Amino acid sequence: MDTLLWLLLAGVAVGGPAAWWWQRRPGAGKKPATARGKQRVNEARDTVADWPPSATRVFTATERQAHAVLTAALPGYLVLGQVPLSRFIRVPTRYSYGEWLGRVGQLSVDLMVCDAASEVLAVVEIRAAQESPRSQQRHRRVTRVLEAAGIRVLVWTEGELPSAQSVRAALLPREASGERTSAPAAGAGKAGTEEPVLRDPPPTTWYSDLDGPPAPPELPRK
Repeated sequence: MDTLLWLLLAGVAVGGPAAWWWQRRPGAGKKPATARGKQRVNEARDTVADWPPSATRVFTATERQAHAVLTAALPGYLVLGQVPLSRFIRVPTRYSYGEWLGRVGQLSVDLMVCDAASEVLAVVEIRAAQESPRSQQRHRRVTRVLEAAGIRVLVWTEGELPSAQSVRAALLPREASGERTSAPAAGAGKAGTEEPVLRDPPPTTWYSDLDGPPAPPELPRK
């Protein structure tokens, strides 16, 4: 019994100061920062002062070469670069649009070929000879989205870019066979009759998903 009593007294003697120090330590009793508090801190940062901007090149050296090949092969067509998928791909909002943006929407295609009405005809992806597994996975995901949208994807390898003639044969087979074709002018009618419907790009909804569901469309006034 005496041994047990001494053990209890020793535990109190050691645990008491330890408990007192734990309560008096810096930051004790303070609640952890919430997500809303972190958001307020981030919003308080100055966009320019905290992230000093500087201009840089849009294309890498290989992308500039590929752009030159495309413009030489396809005169009259639009050749754009580094366009995010969210700019020309529309998806239903049955699930979180923000989650889709996080998966692929913010990723950009290397080069894009459009007609004069800015309709996407093909996408050119330039791959390095040796890619990390993460890059390969990202490219597979982007390619899967593009092909599901009915957009043709051409994959070129750095150091092995095709010639302008082969590009023209791949994208304009009628011209390669001797029949002259060119990019249709914006507003030109199909078969000389009806004018094509020029569709606007998907609306910029980068942050709308964070603000809750979109408002229902306004009914026409009687």
